[in-house]
Amino acid sequence: MKWITRSHVHVDRVACPWLIARFVDSEAEFLFVAADSVLEAADREGAIPFDAKEVELGHQDGHCSFVSIIEKYGLKDPALLALAEVVNAADTGQQESNPYAAGIEAIARGYSLRFPDDLENLEHQFEVYDALYAFLRLKTAAEKK
Repeated sequence: MKWITRSHVHVDRVACPWLIARFVDSEAEFLFVAADSVLEAADREGAIPFDAKEVELGHQDGHCSFVSIIEKYGLKDPALLALAEVVNAADTGQQESNPYAAGIEAIARGYSLRFPDDLENLEHQFEVYDALYAFLRLKTAAEKK
């Protein structure tokens, strides 16, 4: 399936494609367009819009798009829920509410400088989210004991 969002990826627009590719649609194709073109391009391309104004998989009730995707697809993995807290805090300007949020924000800024092409940026940053997810799997498993 095709998925579409705004260009110039940052925290939520990296985390969401990672989440989609890893847990929702393993064959996802991501498209990036100007913010004011997302809905039109989604219709033209037959793509699912995310992290854009007035879309189901966008910011809702003070939460970022990553949280909307988790809720829409009924994802319950405790490590994903912990990751949602990190992404949400980083993306909604609440870095002080999560110990990892400021780091994800800084990493997103650095990768944007190194890789201004959105698809190349995703390719590199997916490793960051894979690593953070692995860490949170161990952390949440230890907290269960």
